Formats: sequence, C-alpha cells, structure tokens
Amino acid sequence: MLGREPGGESDSTLADSIKRMDRLPRGRHGLSPEFVARNQRDRLINGLTDALYEEGYEKTTVSEIGKRAAVSKSDFYKHFESKDDCFHAAYNEAVASIGECVRSACATEVPAEWEARVRSGLAALLGLLAREPALASLTLVEGLRAGRGVYDRYQAALEGFVPLLREGAPRTPAGKPVPTAMDEAVVGGVASMLGRRVLAGETAELGALLPDALEFTLTPYLGAPEARRIVSAG
Repeated sequence: MLGREPGGESDSTLADSIKRMDRLPRGRHGLSPEFVARNQRDRLINGLTDALYEEGYEKTTVSEIGKRAAVSKSDFYKHFESKDDCFHAAYNEAVASIGECVRSACATEVPAEWEARVRSGLAALLGLLAREPALASLTLVEGLRAGRGVYDRYQAALEGFVPLLREGAPRTPAGKPVPTAMDEAVVGGVASMLGRRVLAGETAELGALLPDALEFTLTPYLGAPEARRIVSAG
C-alpha cells in the first residue's frame, strides 16, 4: 500500500500512513521534501526520547539517536546542531503536549466548578505520564539534568500551569485572592511529587497518586477537612 504512486491513494492518506511508520518507504513515494524533513525530525525527537529513557542523558549520543530514528548522522545535523539542540526541541514538544492534554481536560468541566477542573486536569496529567514513561522521564527527570537552559524551560512550564489552577480558585476567608506564590508552590509541589516517583521507576503507578495529588492541591485553598471530604467523595 505504501509503495503506491499518488493517484491510487490520496497524498493526505499516504502521509497519514507514513506518520505511523518508523521510517520512510524506499523508492518513489510522492511525498514533498518538507514532509520528508518533518518526518525525519519527528523520528529523531522520538529516538532521543526513547534513548534518554533507556540510557540516560550522558550515554545518549547522536549516533544512538540516529540509529533509533533510522536517520543518518549527516541528516541529523541537517535538523539539529547538536544533541543538546535535539534535546531542547524534544523537551519543548513534550511540554507542549502535556500542557495541551491538561488544558483540554480542564475545558471539559464547567468553569465555575473549580474542584472538578482540578481533578480532571490532574487525572489527565497522571494518565498521560503513566502511559508515556519516556515522556515522563524526559520532562520530570532528564530535563533537570540537562543544564541551566532546560531548567529555565522547566520552570517556565510549571508557571504555565498556574493560570489553569488560579482560574476560578476560591478566595481566602478575608475575601482576597490566594497569593500567586501559593499557586506556584502547589504546581511545583505536584511536579516534585511526580518526579520522585518517576525517578524511582514507578511511572506506571502514577494514576494511583490522584487522591494524594488532589488533596495536596486543594488543601491550601479549601482547608484540609474540606479537601479530604472532596477526595473521599470521589
């Protein structure tokens, strides 16, 4: 099927099929140079992500990335200047995917129901990371080992979740908004909680953390008794 000339199968259908492949078909395939380049870049990012998960940052080389992606070393350097450059691209895409997942989950709930949105966002986050251990390792473990530039990106990613948490959050008993520093501390605390589990090799069990993560998140805003009641109520 993949070797057919454009015409017997639409270009868009062929492109969709190629996206699910580890490499491009040999010979004539009718794909644009732009698509081929994007396909190679995506495979290199996936190759780096898998290599990091299995080998760690220090042992991951350009040759290993290319081998996993079925892309030559010379073609690697057409897309990225170095392993670090490829890592930064992979990290940015991973963070964007996680952010979109959480935002989409929050959007399924009624805006006024803050607790429900928090629960849905956390459940989506934990589910995604549990299903994608390499993604979890990249963002929560390896990203903290790759130098200042990526650490700054990590902090920026955490700050990106603050508006989601802050929107519709209850006010203090005095009627004032909860300080932004509190929102940042909660988001950072959840990330730290998950990072420790990923580092311990417990990524597949992250879904079981939902009650603890939810209570941790709700307590500063609602108080421990109310947070515990909401978690217990399911």
